[in-house]
Amino acid sequence: MIIKLANAEHTEYSKLISKLIDESAKIRGTGIARRSPTYIKEKILSGNSVIALDENNFAGFCYIEAWEHGEYVAHSGLIVSPKYRNMGIGKKIKKKVLELSLKKYPKSKIFGITTGMPVMKINYELGYRPAHFSELTDDPEFWKGCKTCQNYDILKRTEFSMCLCTGMLYDKK
Repeated sequence: MIIKLANAEHTEYSKLISKLIDESAKIRGTGIARRSPTYIKEKILSGNSVIALDENNFAGFCYIEAWEHGEYVAHSGLIVSPKYRNMGIGKKIKKKVLELSLKKYPKSKIFGITTGMPVMKINYELGYRPAHFSELTDDPEFWKGCKTCQNYDILKRTEFSMCLCTGMLYDKK
């Protein structure tokens, strides 16, 4: 298993990644913001994503986005192919994404939002702590990314102060 910074040769997996994110949202019945293949491709080409491969077989993916001029960095789109789940690959991907974030944005506040217990567990083990949404970016562009989530109405109704997702902030200490 190789986990590395994704590059142009990995754009061929964009449609598969998008499809897996969509399927995971449907299967879990919980909130996951969907991402188009074009969006995934942009993240790969920007040098802001990590991919896991088992030879030429896709195993997993995650990307980062900077908000408010790099003051905040979000980890998003973590997906592990069903064939490779429960093998610790998600944690290895998140660790690599965290390393990438710390290298590219050493002064930023690193966060993620999730409804998934496995992701919460991984985040906690990597040094994240639960955080109120007021501690996360207030950039409206970030929250627009939640529009495809089935729980967006809750987020909007609470004026972006809470949702079914748990906010988690990385503690650099």
